[in-house]
Amino acid sequence: MPAADWRVFRYDKVLTMKHFWKKQWLLWSVYSLAAIAVSIQKLTQGERPGGYTFYENYLIFKNSFPHLLQGLNPYAAFPAEQWDLFKYSPAFSLFMAPFSAVPDWLGLPVWNLLNALVLLAAMLRLPVLSQGQRIFAAWFVLIELITSLQNSQSNGLTAGLMLWAFIAFGQKKYGRAAGFIMGAAYIKIFGIFAAVLALLYPGKARVAVWLTVWAVLLSLIPLAVISPAQTVQVYEWWLELLRSDHEASIGLSVQGWLQAWFGWIPSKTGVTLAGFLLLATSVWASAYRVSREGGRLYWKSLQVSDIQRVLACASVLIWVVIFNHKAESPTFIIAMCGVALWWCATPKRAWENVLLWTTFLLVSLSPTDIFPKTLRQEFVQPYILKAVPCIAIWSIITWKLLFRGSDVFRHSK
Repeated sequence: MPAADWRVFRYDKVLTMKHFWKKQWLLWSVYSLAAIAVSIQKLTQGERPGGYTFYENYLIFKNSFPHLLQGLNPYAAFPAEQWDLFKYSPAFSLFMAPFSAVPDWLGLPVWNLLNALVLLAAMLRLPVLSQGQRIFAAWFVLIELITSLQNSQSNGLTAGLMLWAFIAFGQKKYGRAAGFIMGAAYIKIFGIFAAVLALLYPGKARVAVWLTVWAVLLSLIPLAVISPAQTVQVYEWWLELLRSDHEASIGLSVQGWLQAWFGWIPSKTGVTLAGFLLLATSVWASAYRVSREGGRLYWKSLQVSDIQRVLACASVLIWVVIFNHKAESPTFIIAMCGVALWWCATPKRAWENVLLWTTFLLVSLSPTDIFPKTLRQEFVQPYILKAVPCIAIWSIITWKLLFRGSDVFRHSK
């Protein structure tokens, strides 16, 4: 083959592969296969010391329903059945009822598929972003999603619900948005902070009403299987667990970073409140400004751009991880969704590309076998380096929202 023809052939092959990776069916296939492959791996991996499985989180989730149904404290220790405590809401226990009725060889793959595909469906429907950006974001978070699936966690589902709330806000379907937010919150409490996004849309009062309605409905849903007295008791048990859990360990968070880098151990509540004030203030500042008219001050509503809404959603997704003092490695699929949104809503500058791939390296690759074990054990883990780039990106987003950065939206082809 002549050299010129070979160059044309090679270029055509590269172009074909470039378009191949942009196929939605490929993403659906890869996400589904990843969820099923992880499930098979865990089901066939044998037992841990003590007789526990390699998918204990799933067992904890599904066991919570029969415990609730039998009038037991679902938040108590059951060492003969599971290695850790159940920490989610009573409503989540009822959600796991179908899984408690099927064998693990069926339930675990379905659970992992639910986490993977709810998230993927949301990413491929994100407003404002181009199709190329959505597909990039879906590929970008895949490894981090697999980390969550390997731990049988609910983080993919939580991230998906928060993104679906963002989509619903953009469609002005406030009841639906509130439902997604409360659904996320009744899995992981920090999901409630997605309600901050309502500041950027009209109909704030309607959102507040719908949030209340959904909160009441989800709070009362245990009445479908237990008595009112038992329901009150279950919530008392849950609140007690949350109080004791708050005083426990420090995870991959701002709190952990302050302690690891500076030896400073501030109040967990204080750090969370300070972080929330920054989050709420930055989102509010992107939509309102103090103005003076006739000698009086008032809040003036500003035109909120699409880029500001995307950045606000990214900020919330990262915030709920880095300001959760209990954040663990599998939780970072939520934050990495925010990182992907940040990058898609940011002009292509060299330092931002470096920060993006540094984040990918430290967050997604550092827990894997392709990352040097020595570096992971001596630097990444002791210095909380999985959280540090997410903290940096969240700080950048907060600055942009506070001062209404004028970056132009970048659309990929």
